[in-house]
Amino acid sequence: MNGETGHQEHIGPYRLLARLGSAGSGSGGRAHAGPSGAGVGDAHRAAGPDGRDVAIRLLPPGARPDVQRMRGVLSPYVVDVLDGDPATDPPYVVSRFVPGKPLGDVVAESGPILGAGLRRFALGLAKALAAIHREGLAHGDLRPGTVLVVDGAPVVVDFGLCGGAPAEDIYAWAAVVAFAATAGDLRDTPLPEPLVPLIQAASADHPADRPSAGQLAEACAALDLGPSPVSAGAAVPAPRQAPQEPSPQPAAPDREAGAGTNAAEAPAWAPGQRTPAPSIAEAAAHASVRSAPAPSATEPSEPAPPAPTAAAEADGVPAFRQAAARHELAVTQGWARLLGASVVVIAVGVAVMMPVVGLVLSVAGVMLLRAVAAGTVQGWAGAVGRTVLTFVPAAAVAAAVPLGLVGISAVGGEIDALGACAFGAGAGAAVLWTVPGANGPRRRLEALFLPVARVPRRIALAGVPLGLLALVAVVGAMSLTPSFAPMYGLQSSLESSVDRLQTALR
Repeated sequence: MNGETGHQEHIGPYRLLARLGSAGSGSGGRAHAGPSGAGVGDAHRAAGPDGRDVAIRLLPPGARPDVQRMRGVLSPYVVDVLDGDPATDPPYVVSRFVPGKPLGDVVAESGPILGAGLRRFALGLAKALAAIHREGLAHGDLRPGTVLVVDGAPVVVDFGLCGGAPAEDIYAWAAVVAFAATAGDLRDTPLPEPLVPLIQAASADHPADRPSAGQLAEACAALDLGPSPVSAGAAVPAPRQAPQEPSPQPAAPDREAGAGTNAAEAPAWAPGQRTPAPSIAEAAAHASVRSAPAPSATEPSEPAPPAPTAAAEADGVPAFRQAAARHELAVTQGWARLLGASVVVIAVGVAVMMPVVGLVLSVAGVMLLRAVAAGTVQGWAGAVGRTVLTFVPAAAVAAAVPLGLVGISAVGGEIDALGACAFGAGAGAAVLWTVPGANGPRRRLEALFLPVARVPRRIALAGVPLGLLALVAVVGAMSLTPSFAPMYGLQSSLESSVDRLQTALR
């Protein structure tokens, strides 16, 4: 147990691993020790009950986050909220752990974000706010410390915890983008000219004059800020072109003083339109003043994501999520293959212990899996035909194995005739499941195990009994006397034939 987590090892069903940091101004102010020993307002890295790596943000007493709505915010630019409990002491929110750095740290290390990288950053941040506002929420504390940067793309964290209004988020967007573009110093790094009208509009004095997040996203998608710098100090690599999203409208009313209107009801606005606004320097200063670092991972999430697609990559999904999805899919498929292999081992072991029964069960199982995959009457007929075709290599192997064992016995030693025939039956059953060009049943078996393989607890529930059965099948196949029941006549004939063959070879 990491000592940084204090005396409490669990928060709800989550096992604490390490403290990530204290809350900023939007998380309840100064952190202090709660009755459980964990700091209220702190963030902790933790392991979920399913083994997933998560981050937990503790909240001040009395906080009532709308976890249901927070979980509904789905965007590659917003951390996935997985769980939370506003009724505990202290209340908490669980999110996916994001391996990113706060924007303030990024610009401190690498300098301002420029060119196409800045366009990508501004567009992703606008899309993040649009997704949050679409669920009737506001971030309430958007600043460099609550924007993580992962592979050049922004990921917004700690949203929906502090109240606020969508129009306040739009003003904060202007401040954060100005901070990213200038590293907080407009004297040495002026804003790119095409970005100036957007910053001015987003930081307008009157909230009703500010564009919505969806309008900002549309305007950012049309920006041309030039290519990304190629120097070693460039902060962000050149991004893929991201298609425009439809302009989402926030569902929550604007609660900012003097607003009196939803962001959706704001006057029409277009790029290039200038509205009365504070100076851009004020916006940049606003960002830098509020840039106290936040934990680089205060995020939860939901069930495992699907494999990344070309469409997802084209839409600018951060590379870390694509990599995580690929890794998660590979692990899931690996477990599904292992569970499927356990079933095959059991089937082969049964075929060795009880050749007739085992072969019948293998044929029936293979045929059923093929038929289920086909789904039609014609497909069922095809499944029967393909299974019949596999009888030829299976029968050949089933006959070759005992003959080979008899041949070995001619060199020296003696084999059990019945055992040789039983191993031949087991080899034939293995061919039915694994013969090249006819491995559809095995793949179908793996597909049936995929839902189980996605959840560690289900893997244990299925894997332990299957593993034990596979072990019993192997031990039984190696130690028990095989039985050809109910075809005892066939058993006697095979045993006699193999014994005569052994005698003849000697």
